[in-house]
Amino acid sequence: MGASVADMTPTLRRLTTSTLAALAVAVTTHLLTVVLFSAINGATLEVLAQVNGIFGFTSILLFVFLAIAGVAPIYRHGAVTLAVAILAALLASWFGALLALVVAGNPITQELIDYLWLSVFGFNLLYQVVAVLAVMTLGRRLVRTRDAAATAARRLALVRMPSPRLAEGLLTHQDRVEVDVDLADAQWEGYVEALRAEGFTLVDVPHADELPDSVFIEDALVIIGGTAVVTRPGAPERQHETAAAEQTAREVGLRLERIVEPGTLDGGDVLPVGDTLYVGRGGRTNAEGIRQLRVIAARHGRSVVAVPTTKVLHLKSAVTALPDGTVIGHPDLVDDVSMFRSFLPVPEPEGGHVVILDDHTVLMAASAPQSAELIRSLGYRVVSVDITEFEKLEGCVTCLSVLVR
Repeated sequence: MGASVADMTPTLRRLTTSTLAALAVAVTTHLLTVVLFSAINGATLEVLAQVNGIFGFTSILLFVFLAIAGVAPIYRHGAVTLAVAILAALLASWFGALLALVVAGNPITQELIDYLWLSVFGFNLLYQVVAVLAVMTLGRRLVRTRDAAATAARRLALVRMPSPRLAEGLLTHQDRVEVDVDLADAQWEGYVEALRAEGFTLVDVPHADELPDSVFIEDALVIIGGTAVVTRPGAPERQHETAAAEQTAREVGLRLERIVEPGTLDGGDVLPVGDTLYVGRGGRTNAEGIRQLRVIAARHGRSVVAVPTTKVLHLKSAVTALPDGTVIGHPDLVDDVSMFRSFLPVPEPEGGHVVILDDHTVLMAASAPQSAELIRSLGYRVVSVDITEFEKLEGCVTCLSVLVR
């Protein structure tokens, strides 16, 4: 049985997608041009056969050019797609006409070359217009649909190995206590194994020994559908963490958006609940970062609600959400529970942190047994992991992974 789109490497997936999109565009362009050209010149069988022969080579070349170009991310930006479409249509029509004339027995002369250039603005113009329209509509739609399907079929977890300098990580709302780095490494292994056991494919972001907080990969990326928003962390010391995360997101086939200066945004401040993104406005995420995310989210049909966050490092240090959209958290850590449509208080500070694994399962810290029991009483399965060493650095279960589903 052949491999699914989700099982393919990113390069093979891009090649397959570009080939299918190019084939669809070339066939559609060929058929429409033949029909339109024949209708304009009298739709007889003789005319149809003649026109079909004229544009046959052109359509083959259009397919080849688009299939090769499509391996690069040409469909992500409209201006790039348009430029490639125009160039591919021009080259395909010119060389296609040349091949058709040569196969028909015409010698290559200066007169023939001059005629071909005139044909670009003559009988080939219709083909080029149809080809460009087909690329901009059918081609882009096919690529985006297939990319979305590939992303939806996967259950990926992006993780990043702890730095040996983990104990030097930044602190804002907690006093520093000794961190057992060896124990932290063991707990991280237990965390990723729990994700693997739940059916996630682990994707390692290259580790960075020189970046103490880099294990908290959540702060570098925000996932919206098939798009990864590369953040700009509010702590200058952490802004170097995003480069490797961005490259990994690109390699797994995610589209990319970015928060740029002067905006700052930490992924730990972004809590998705349905089509709403609650964004913590605190020490790490500023108003400009929220504004930029609001613009990006709107393109994906999401709205953004800014939430004051003063008692904890990040919004998700205070609250997260269950699969049904209920926001949970310890009341002492939440600035204003009225910001959320549905809020459920939990008995322990660490109990407000869950990672949604599926519609019926959440991941929680072992340090919140009473909260876990409360969540179980609501009909959810709870997977517990021990992350005490990361909790000493204001980390929680959400911080250590970025899930792509």
